[in-house]
Amino acid sequence: MDGLNFLPQFGGLALTLLAFFAALSVIVAIHEYGHYIVGRWCGIKADVFSLGFGPVLFSRVDKHGTRWQLAALPFGGYVKFMGDANAASGTSDGTVEEMPPEMKRKTMLGAPLWARTLTVAAGPVFNFILSILVFGAIIMSQGKVTEPYVIDNLRPLPFDGVTLQEGDELLAIEGQDIPTLINMDEEDQEVFQAFIDALPREPLLDYEVRRDGEVVTATGPHPQPPLVTQLSPRSAAFESGLKQEDVIVGLDGERIYAFDQLKDVVEGSDGATVALDVWRDGDLMEFDLTPRRVDEPQEDGGFETNWRIGIVGGLPYELQTGPRSVGESLSGAVSQTWAVISGSISGLYHMVTGAISSCNMSGPIGIAEVSGAMASQGVDSFIWFIAVLSTAVGLLNLFPIPVLDGGHLVFYAYEAVAGRPPSDRALRIMMTVGLTLVLGVMLFALFNDIFCP
Repeated sequence: MDGLNFLPQFGGLALTLLAFFAALSVIVAIHEYGHYIVGRWCGIKADVFSLGFGPVLFSRVDKHGTRWQLAALPFGGYVKFMGDANAASGTSDGTVEEMPPEMKRKTMLGAPLWARTLTVAAGPVFNFILSILVFGAIIMSQGKVTEPYVIDNLRPLPFDGVTLQEGDELLAIEGQDIPTLINMDEEDQEVFQAFIDALPREPLLDYEVRRDGEVVTATGPHPQPPLVTQLSPRSAAFESGLKQEDVIVGLDGERIYAFDQLKDVVEGSDGATVALDVWRDGDLMEFDLTPRRVDEPQEDGGFETNWRIGIVGGLPYELQTGPRSVGESLSGAVSQTWAVISGSISGLYHMVTGAISSCNMSGPIGIAEVSGAMASQGVDSFIWFIAVLSTAVGLLNLFPIPVLDGGHLVFYAYEAVAGRPPSDRALRIMMTVGLTLVLGVMLFALFNDIFCP
C-alpha cells in the first residue's frame, strides 16, 4: 500500500502544505548540515543549528556546545557560527576582535580563508549530493528492462479480446520486430519512433510472442495506448481530476487507440478545449480540458513552445526488469542532476532574454502546489521531486548574490586576490542590496503564482 494514499482524506490543501513543508524541511536540513559539519571539520564552532525560525519549540545542546533547535515557523533554517552577528555569517557580533587567537580561530570570521570557503560551499554541495543519492536510489530500485522482453504485468485496459499473457516474450508486432528498448541513443529513439509510426491505430494488434517455448500469435493493444501513467503538476489534466491509470478512449467524439492520436490533436488545438472520454475502473467519464502553452527544454539548450494538457503515457504492460549496478545508478543520477542544473540555467537565461514566458518562474505557492501534486502520485514521485528541488536550491544558493552562499564565495574570492576582506561598511551595503534583490525576485515569483495562467 502506498504510504501517502491516506493523505487525500485530509483535503488537497492539507496534502499540499504537508508535502511542501516536508520537502522544504528535508532540503534545508541537508543544506544547513553541510555548512555545520564541514565547518566543524574545519575547526569552526557552531553555536546554533536551527530548523525553522521564530519561537523555539524544542532544543538541546550537544557535546560540542551546539544548540540544536526546532522552531515554530518551518520556512527554512540556519546555522549560526560563534562570533557571528546573525545567521548570514557576514559580520561580527563585536566579540570576535577581543577574543584570544585560539578562540578567534573557532569563529567563521577568524578562520582561515580556505576553511570559510569550504564551509560556505558545503551547503550547496550537500544539496547536490542529496539529489544524486536520491536519484541513484530510485534508479537502482526501478531496475532496467532486460532482454528478452518478457511481460511481467498487464495493465487493465478497456479493450476486449486481449490474449497477451504475463510471461509472454515479445518478438514482433504486426510483423515488425521489436526494436531495442535498452540504453537507447538518438538513433535508437528514431528507429523506435519509426516502429511506432508504422503501426495501425486499431483497438487490437497482432503480437508474435514466445510462450512456453513456442512461437504463437496473440492479440494486444497498441504499445503506446492513450494511457495516463503520470500527470504533470499544475497542468490542465491534473486540475481537471484525471488520475493515473485512466485510459482516454475518445477525443472530441472520435475513438482513439494510440497516445499519438491524442498528442496530435492537443498540439494542433491552438488552445481550444478538447473533450475527452475516459475509462476508469470500468466506468466511462467525460472531461473537458483546455490545453496550455508549455515551454519545453530541448537537447540543444533551447526551448520549444507546445500546447499540452499534462499527461505522460506508457506501455500497456510492465516488462521484466533486472538489477542495475551501483555504478550505472550513480551515473544516471549524476546525469539527472546535471540535467536539472543545465535546464534551470537555460530556462533563466531564456526568461531574461524574453525567449520564453517569465511565468515559468514559480514562487512558494507554485512550489507548494507541485509538492502536493507529486505527493498525491506516490512516494517515489514525491521523493524524486525532493531531489529535483534540492538541486534547484543548491544551484540558487551558488548565484553570486550577497546573502546567498554564492555571494559569500565572491567575497572570499575578492579577499584571496586583494589580500583583505571587503570593509564592514561595504559588506553591509552589499548585503542590503542582495537582500533587496532576493526579496524582489521572491515577490515577482509570488506574483506569477497568483496571476499567471
